Amino acid sequence: MAPGATGAIAGLAARPEGPIESDAVIVGAGPVGLFQVFELGLLEIKAHVVDSLTCAGGQCIELYPDKPIYDIPAIQVCTGRELTQRLLKQIEPLGATFHLGQEVTSVRKRDDGRFDVATSRGTRFITKTLFIAGGVGSFQPRTLKVDGIERFVDQQLFYHVRDPARIAGKRLVVVGGGDAAVDWALHFAADGPNRAERVVLLHRRDGFQAASASVTRMREMCAAGAMQFMVGQVTGFDEHDKQMSALRVTGVDGVELQVPADMLLVFFGLSPRLGPIADWGLQIERKQIVVDTEKFETNVPGIFAVGDINTYPGKKKLILSGFHEAALAAFGAAGYVFPEKRILLQYTTTSPRLHKVLGVETPPLD
Repeated sequence: MAPGATGAIAGLAARPEGPIESDAVIVGAGPVGLFQVFELGLLEIKAHVVDSLTCAGGQCIELYPDKPIYDIPAIQVCTGRELTQRLLKQIEPLGATFHLGQEVTSVRKRDDGRFDVATSRGTRFITKTLFIAGGVGSFQPRTLKVDGIERFVDQQLFYHVRDPARIAGKRLVVVGGGDAAVDWALHFAADGPNRAERVVLLHRRDGFQAASASVTRMREMCAAGAMQFMVGQVTGFDEHDKQMSALRVTGVDGVELQVPADMLLVFFGLSPRLGPIADWGLQIERKQIVVDTEKFETNVPGIFAVGDINTYPGKKKLILSGFHEAALAAFGAAGYVFPEKRILLQYTTTSPRLHKVLGVETPPLD
């Protein structure tokens, strides 16, 4: 999780011994997936949420955490990070459990109508309903294209920071110009237990997509000698005793320099892909899942798709459209979860039951 990203989530799960029986599993912890938790919770359907990223927020956190969003109803402006934090706060009373840093790899329909769901980390579910809220698919890091360097992945070359202590005291090169690159460079250059011996921030140009305050801080730390900034690109590496010992960096002037490096962090952004979803027997058009517009259900009964991952006539890829889809999908799923129960529409303004679910007091009648 990048510095300043969404913090710890209540209900973060450890890997269980056996399959988890659930009423609903949501694939994707972006804004629409988080709001799906809320809409299901109002119907007293508790959900488990799986996401390939290590923190909630999806594209809002990974691609534009500090860029303004202007089209969320009743919120004049908020950042992707703020929207994620608000949604997490909203769903706190609803008891969702999060399984982050893992990808749903298989979905199989059982004879009893439920689904067997498995993840890349061995987590297994038996669920009555499945919601795909995966945005444009799972996100994979864009990799550094240097021949042979891939053999150092997860040893000296990293696309995510999962163990900051591993970098402490090392000669570190951070590559990229976005929030993640600048924030992590600042983190490891600052005094603290994870401070690196040396930090070099490398970007292909002297211009950044990162927050201006972070860039200003980075330049101040460079001026103070706490870290170094270079313009250029990694074009090769040197090794010693089968370990990467230095990077070869070519500047805009074509001159190649040797930069000592024990650890390399690369943040080129994320590339979406449909991934295993393509193998789940769903009707797909142009890498999007076809749904109806009554319940946003797929061609497989009990599987719903909401947000940017779905398609239907008139579809608009807006967060607020995904919120609408999540509401109707929750009512569609209720029939599978409570087949003998009549589901009534209730309003959060007046319903004592919903007030109890949300943990708020029912206002007295006038």
